Amino acid sequence: MNSEKDAIDQFRRGCDEILLEAELQAKLARGKPLRIKAGFDPTAPDLHLGHTVLINKMRQFQEQGHHIMFLIGDFTGMIGDPSGKSATRPALTPEQISQNAQSYQKQVFKILDPDTTEICFNSSWHGPRSSADMIRLASRHTVARMLERDDFAKRYRNNQPISIHEFLYPLVQGWDSVEMKADVELGGTDQKFNLLVGRELMKAEGMEPQVILTMPILEGLDGVQKMSKSLGNYIGIEDAPNDMFGKIMSISDELMWRYFELLSFRPMNEIEQFQRDIAAGSNPRDTKFLLAEEIIARFHNAAAAEAAKQDFITRFTRGALPDDMPEIEIELDQDSIGIAALLKQSGLTDSTSDSFRMIKQGAVKLDGEKVSDRGLELKRGSVLVAQVGKRKFKRITLI
Repeated sequence: MNSEKDAIDQFRRGCDEILLEAELQAKLARGKPLRIKAGFDPTAPDLHLGHTVLINKMRQFQEQGHHIMFLIGDFTGMIGDPSGKSATRPALTPEQISQNAQSYQKQVFKILDPDTTEICFNSSWHGPRSSADMIRLASRHTVARMLERDDFAKRYRNNQPISIHEFLYPLVQGWDSVEMKADVELGGTDQKFNLLVGRELMKAEGMEPQVILTMPILEGLDGVQKMSKSLGNYIGIEDAPNDMFGKIMSISDELMWRYFELLSFRPMNEIEQFQRDIAAGSNPRDTKFLLAEEIIARFHNAAAAEAAKQDFITRFTRGALPDDMPEIEIELDQDSIGIAALLKQSGLTDSTSDSFRMIKQGAVKLDGEKVSDRGLELKRGSVLVAQVGKRKFKRITLI
């Protein structure tokens, strides 16, 4: 393991908050591997780069010799995490949970070392619990305390339903920390309340409480809303290399630094040098190339990253994609917009009939790919480069 100061500096990188940092320093000073916990409910079959913000932090702990516990919430996934939700979340079936959990196990080892990672399932201790056990656990918290949670408080004020089982979620997640004897738990900023419940339950059991380390929620390709598959603004870690490269290149130059900090394994002093180089006149596109290549090499391989880069250069750079391309936002009334209306509203065509005519002529491209489907719909949250003819380009964000 590195020195305590180096370790703390590394753990602070991209971190929103450490509660309490003094406790983490004390734990590290003992010179023994810490038990690092992070939980993921398998609510979808695929992980995206937003999920990897936490997994990257786990990797940092792992590289310094600590014991990594990747918790798959196959029990909590059947409850549905209410964090940040404005309505009761539909619970998944055991079959859906099982399929997604298998997918998570395969994907997570693209970042973590499988030989030194412990995969845990919280059904192994919650499943055998009796109704009486669950009632005793529920007695550890009051309704008033639960309503201190911002999302619960908002729903209560707005007369939106809160199901009783949602109150159980923080307690069940917190009890995971007791069972796993966690020294540190990692979570997103939206998980802070749940993580604090874990501290309280550990104290109540006479255990040394876990340190909490919260990570920011990664913005999606639009740079505004959190990365989400449902919003279409995500990069899946199993996306094809060319798709990943194109999506990363579509992010704004400002958002690129956020991605470097939270997703890249490069040292921060190297990233800061990139910023100085760009301020001195270097092309941001070339720096974004480095980010895209690193991420694709991680989830595929270096050869795939190089091939994706060359494909991008062939389709875009050699196609005279302008460096000073206009960037616009289009606010949607619905969840999607047709290609003809998109071209018209962006000013790339004069009318919907003009849009259809240009599509028929093969003069319309999205992200370098020719559009032939007149009925193509683009989802809110998408970020794309639209081209009409040889000289009309716009980078469009759908909000």
